[in-house]
Amino acid sequence: MNTGISTFEAPSAAAAGSDILSIALIGPEEQRRKEAATALLLCENVEVREFPNYPATLEDVPRLLEQNSDVIVIDIDANPEYALELVEAICVNGAATVMVYSSKLAPDLLMRCMRAGAREFLSPPFEHKTIAEAIVRASSRRTTVTRQPRKTNGRLLVFLGAKGGAGVTTLACNFAVALAQESGQSTLLIDLDLPLGDAALNLGIVTEYSTVNALQEAGRLDASFLNKLLVKHSSGVSVLAAPGKFPQFHADNESISKLMTVARQEFDNVVVDVGARLDLTDSALFKDAYTIYLVTQAGIPELRNSNRLISQFFTVGSPKLEIVINRYEPRALGVSDDAIAKALTRPANWKIPNDYAAVRQMQNTATPLALGDSPISRLIKQMATAICGQRATQPKKKGFRLFG
Repeated sequence: MNTGISTFEAPSAAAAGSDILSIALIGPEEQRRKEAATALLLCENVEVREFPNYPATLEDVPRLLEQNSDVIVIDIDANPEYALELVEAICVNGAATVMVYSSKLAPDLLMRCMRAGAREFLSPPFEHKTIAEAIVRASSRRTTVTRQPRKTNGRLLVFLGAKGGAGVTTLACNFAVALAQESGQSTLLIDLDLPLGDAALNLGIVTEYSTVNALQEAGRLDASFLNKLLVKHSSGVSVLAAPGKFPQFHADNESISKLMTVARQEFDNVVVDVGARLDLTDSALFKDAYTIYLVTQAGIPELRNSNRLISQFFTVGSPKLEIVINRYEPRALGVSDDAIAKALTRPANWKIPNDYAAVRQMQNTATPLALGDSPISRLIKQMATAICGQRATQPKKKGFRLFG
């Protein structure tokens, strides 16, 4: 076992093996760390290296990540504030699955760990079944990441509103977060709802650069330049936000096409929020989209607009269309499902339940719904897992697992 995080060594031969899951266990409190190590070592095909100290500063995180650990388990009780900063730094800069353990089960601590990027929340006494299930999920996640080839043609996933106020940005933001979390794939959210897009506001991030910067410099746009414009959310989603000020700028289709091309070369998934902008229907967004999500509601104006959009733009040979009915309340609509399907010319693919309070809280706290467990978040996670060919993880009644 290692005696401190300042004495890093190269990963062992066992850790480099394809069937061995390498685990770094960081725990200043020795007895609790030994209990966690014992529980982890009862799982098959794992190697555990113990570190009795946190990194001295967050600047030491790259040295920790150089160990190429598949899983990093952190005791957050010894110094909760610093430990949470450490969790976030690891999640933003590395590919390891981060788990935390604590003897405190306060809901606010659970939420803070979740927002920092932790995948699992464990608590002593460490039950073998709980630990084993967490290790299986981490192993599955490692396989997904290591088998991903270099991106050459990432999925382009476009969210379009049938009418202003349909909830496109809320769904696009939470879908991007869910997709990054559930798939383990690199995911970029682009806010093209210019000039007044508010994806950054929904996610609680502040950006220096914007979509307009990318489009204005499309002639020299490449992977390096694009990455300088992005901000990474704690969930793992990279974001190219709309500008904070009202710009006098109109993007042409060529600039949008260049942005999409570069983005898809760098990311497995490119999620684009276009609001209700019908002026983009002739751009690469519609021509190259893997899926277009038409977001509507069950009101007469929204259904009428949806019918016109589907008839005009989604005929044979068009991109795959999935219809999302937002704020769905079957008992309060006054419109039957049959009538809705007739208006849309097909059944809706997704029906997102109405929960005004939850959405308002998300907007006020900048905490994505997809990071919690609610009827809305479960539907959005199902949308995400359907895209990447995975089955949605069913919530468990026992334990404190954060994510699938």
